[in-house]
Amino acid sequence: MITSLLWLILGAVIGYLCGSFPTAIIVSRMFFGFDIRTRGSGNMGSTNVFRQLGAFWGILVQIVDILKGYLPVAFLSGFILSQVGVDFASSIGGIFTIQIIIGFSAIAGHIWSVFAGFRGGKGVNTALGFLLAITPLEVGICLVVFLFFFLSSGWVSLGSLTAAFSYPMIILLRKFAFNYQYDNFNVLIVFSILLCGLVFYTHRENVKRIIQGTENRFEKFHLIKFKKKQELK
Repeated sequence: MITSLLWLILGAVIGYLCGSFPTAIIVSRMFFGFDIRTRGSGNMGSTNVFRQLGAFWGILVQIVDILKGYLPVAFLSGFILSQVGVDFASSIGGIFTIQIIIGFSAIAGHIWSVFAGFRGGKGVNTALGFLLAITPLEVGICLVVFLFFFLSSGWVSLGSLTAAFSYPMIILLRKFAFNYQYDNFNVLIVFSILLCGLVFYTHRENVKRIIQGTENRFEKFHLIKFKKKQELK
């Protein structure tokens, strides 16, 4: 029992360290000679890299940050399962629970990186990689939601927030409307709600700016524009 718990803790620590890898800081320092946290929003996520360093580097950082969530969940969880044993894993909800422990730790690492003074990004890309490993269909639908709200507003933050809110809604809809049997629905729905809350927390300043209409906009990606109704005279 104690040994199995130690393996779970080890999995969480490794997930956290993977998530903590400061991709944007390494890129900005290695290729541009400054710390990305001193420019723009001060955030080490891919959106700030896009704005400060350009599309190529933004995409590179985004891919690596996604892999920080995907790889430990996709590959480490199976190894941890082999160490704790099927019986112990079943008692905590199976490999699904192990994946959530590792994945959530990776997200925490990205947000509070041990290599960057416990500062980091907002966790969306790392969460995306993690969720691709466990619920790819739901993530695909969330990406459609993200694209619609991003392209209709030009705000990456609004796309991220609506996608995060959609994730638990999609799980509930698929479970109760389409009778899909998740491996561990209770754990997944609780986790999805917590994740949604975490994304809103890390975007709390963005929420304020969206409400005020002062959020930074990617004008060239603002492709869907709705005509405003003229006020009746």
